[in-house]
Amino acid sequence: MPLKKTTPDIVLIIATLSLLTIGLIMVYSASAVWATYKFDDSFFFAKRQLLFAGVGVAAMFFIMNVDYWTWKTWAKLILIICFVLLLAVLIPGVGMVRNGSRSWIGVGAFSIQPSEFMKLAMISFLAKFLSDRQKLITSFKKGLVPSLALVFTAFGLIMLQPDLGTGTVMVGTCVVMIFISGARVSHFAWLGILGMAGFAGLILSAPYRIKRITSFLDPWSDPLGSGFQIIQSLYAIGPGGLFGLGLGESRQKFFYLPEPQTDFIFAILSEELGFIGGSLVILLFALLLWRGIRIALGAPDLYGSFLAVGIISMIAIQVMINIGVVTGLMPVTGITLPFLSYGGSSLTLMLMAVGVLLNISRYSKY
Repeated sequence: MPLKKTTPDIVLIIATLSLLTIGLIMVYSASAVWATYKFDDSFFFAKRQLLFAGVGVAAMFFIMNVDYWTWKTWAKLILIICFVLLLAVLIPGVGMVRNGSRSWIGVGAFSIQPSEFMKLAMISFLAKFLSDRQKLITSFKKGLVPSLALVFTAFGLIMLQPDLGTGTVMVGTCVVMIFISGARVSHFAWLGILGMAGFAGLILSAPYRIKRITSFLDPWSDPLGSGFQIIQSLYAIGPGGLFGLGLGESRQKFFYLPEPQTDFIFAILSEELGFIGGSLVILLFALLLWRGIRIALGAPDLYGSFLAVGIISMIAIQVMINIGVVTGLMPVTGITLPFLSYGGSSLTLMLMAVGVLLNISRYSKY
């Protein structure tokens, strides 16, 4: 390992903090009406998000100074802890149920979502697994099957909650990591067919998922039911036009779009800040991803490269799914927009992941 550290990627820090700042402003703007109605405090969600942002930024700068190969040493233990937490969530009285999913552990309003942290734990362990067995990844039995078996075991536990969105992001991220490690395309072709069949089975096994698919194809077929969120989201984006209605001037946050500070915050942002504001956010994400790819290409070892690719893939997949859902290009699924959506576990996890990426950048050749 190289001993000489350089300065972390400043552009990555600026892009991350810019997205975080926009997110804090939009969480307040999107949630003020609902927070006033429910808690008699327009700053209720904004204050909590600010607290999580402070913890997350502190964690990001701390982790930025922790040599990234430390995570390789502890990857197995961290993964085991996350598996235990995923099992604990399923125990009645331990796991907390919200919106029909048993996905949280905690006390009262303060809780964590283990499935979020499993994403980063799986990325770290898989990066270690692939870097140690890089020559075996072309073998179906010795390379591909063990890695996918681990990923889908975690996916199965997440689906018992159920949380299809988080599970999809984790699986997609791991598939990208395995693919770039050198796995055979022919193996992926067969597994892709099986995966599509399995995904179709998951959709057909739950009536509400079928409704989400049909509402995605034609949301106006059930405008007050399964298509409601998509329609209200489009009603928010459309009037925004080029420059938006103005910060704080959203109409859809007045009890039309359910909990607009979470999964559909991009719709409120587009309504208030318009095409210009939405494009700025997408450009900031593109800048972040570009810097991440540079860091991955310049990492001094395979573990660092795979780890960086995993983090960047996780962010990219989550952004594409969230914005795809909000704009009506994909079926509705519970995925937050990184750095912008309200949610402590998601925000903290993303900032920690960027901290790891920043540490890799201190050793990167680029």
